[in-house]
Amino acid sequence: MLPKWPMLLSLLAIFIFFSSFTHGGSQSHFQSPPLPDEYREEKNEDNVVFSRLFAEGPNVVVEPPVQSSSLLLAAKRTYRKDPLNGFNRYTGGWNIDDRHYWASVAFTAAPFFITALIWFVIFGLCLLLICVCSRCYKREPYGYSPMAYALSLIFLVLFTIAAIIGCVILYTGQEKFHSSTINTLDYVVHQANDTADNLMNVSVYLAAAKQLSVDRILIPANVQTDIDYVQTKITSSASTLSTKTAGNKDDIEHLIESVRVALIILSIAMLTLTFLGLVFSIFGMQIFVYILVIFGWILITGTLILCGIFLVLHNVTADTCVAMDEWIQNPTARTALDDILPCVDYATAQETLTKSKEVSYNLVDIVNQVITNVSNINFSPNFAPFYYNQSGPVLPILCNLFNPDLTSHNCGPAEVDLDNATQVLNNYVCQVSPSGICITPGRLTPTLYSQMAAAVNMSSGLYHYSPFLVGLQNCDFVRETFGDIYNIHCPGLLQYSKRVYVGLVMVTVAVLLSVTFWIIYARERRHRVHKKEPMSKLDEGVEVKEDKPTHEE
Repeated sequence: MLPKWPMLLSLLAIFIFFSSFTHGGSQSHFQSPPLPDEYREEKNEDNVVFSRLFAEGPNVVVEPPVQSSSLLLAAKRTYRKDPLNGFNRYTGGWNIDDRHYWASVAFTAAPFFITALIWFVIFGLCLLLICVCSRCYKREPYGYSPMAYALSLIFLVLFTIAAIIGCVILYTGQEKFHSSTINTLDYVVHQANDTADNLMNVSVYLAAAKQLSVDRILIPANVQTDIDYVQTKITSSASTLSTKTAGNKDDIEHLIESVRVALIILSIAMLTLTFLGLVFSIFGMQIFVYILVIFGWILITGTLILCGIFLVLHNVTADTCVAMDEWIQNPTARTALDDILPCVDYATAQETLTKSKEVSYNLVDIVNQVITNVSNINFSPNFAPFYYNQSGPVLPILCNLFNPDLTSHNCGPAEVDLDNATQVLNNYVCQVSPSGICITPGRLTPTLYSQMAAAVNMSSGLYHYSPFLVGLQNCDFVRETFGDIYNIHCPGLLQYSKRVYVGLVMVTVAVLLSVTFWIIYARERRHRVHKKEPMSKLDEGVEVKEDKPTHEE
């Protein structure tokens, strides 16, 4: 009767496993972040199951106390018990740099860790007791039941198939979850790098404008000094944005990759274990069956721990989605999300925008000054610095997109728009002699035209970066990034993490029951073999007895 003990223990472990989640689920369902309406309508029934599966442990949902003026993200969702603080409620909001946040979210997986401990200790003691009793006590005479033998074989096959299906679900789920997570991280880094590149492009335009001269006229000296100051701040902000985002991506990728490798190894190990267990049980290789039982005992313990770790990872992902959604409502506040994708410093964005407008205005103003005071005047040869034989129709004035106070300027009918200014100015270029004097009608030498064209292109370029810089002030690029993650990436992340979780639970229960029925089937098969042996000997004895009279005759 001793071999039946593992079955009773397995049923006890399953009861503890599910009762712990039922107890936790009755008090605190998993709080998934609100999803877009179209997704919520399609997945309404699924979300109910989802909430039950991802119970966050025995945490009673209590409204968090009123927080200070600083913005705490996902404060209600992260209001959990903190083991590091005497199991008091954690009130720090979403913050991946806070060990109390990690302790509180890890506590949601306590049922898994407790079940793993109970399974490891009790099943280990049971195996030890079976081993001792089999050595110390003689076995009772074997009994054999064809029904028990057939049922044990059927259940063994069924649970083996269930374990295989669970492994397939686990493997496909982790592949989807991994690719979805990596795509999300790549998107965040792409957004950060685009912003940093645009900042550096503005810096390049400003640096080039500082060196540019049109007919030996430079932008004012005070503007050049301001450009140096702004460039330093731009370089610092762009470097911080790229470095911090890339560093966070590497850290998260390392964690995700570790979980992925663990899940792949677990899938392969469970598949191998269940297949070998079925084969060894059917062919009666008892010694190998018992060896696999020991491996299964350890693997099931590890799987339960991995279930807990993945639940923690899932809850952190869901917390992050909620935090991003709340941040979108108040994008300029300083929050813990600055560690993932920080906004550019407001002062830097403001100064960059102001200086780009000022430089853009000065560049066009310099060109217009040269047109008015040099190109459109017919100087005599005595004015050598300004004379190059200007002749022909006068040049039109360029439209300056900004007023002297840097407000927007509406172009007049006689002003040339910057978008086609270079083409218009090209019509006034003359051919020059080796000494730089026009030998054909025109008011611009090729050299002067090149300088004006460069000034126009720089002014136009800085102007077209104005919307980007305005968005930089309002942190629009972060708002857009977090909005896309919440609406596009978060539903997939939650769906795939659910699939991984279902696969883990299915594999755990199926292998746990398979291990039990390896022992049960091996026992029934051994009884069947022992019953057949005496019957075979009896049949041989009858045949011999019938042969003797014939021999005597």
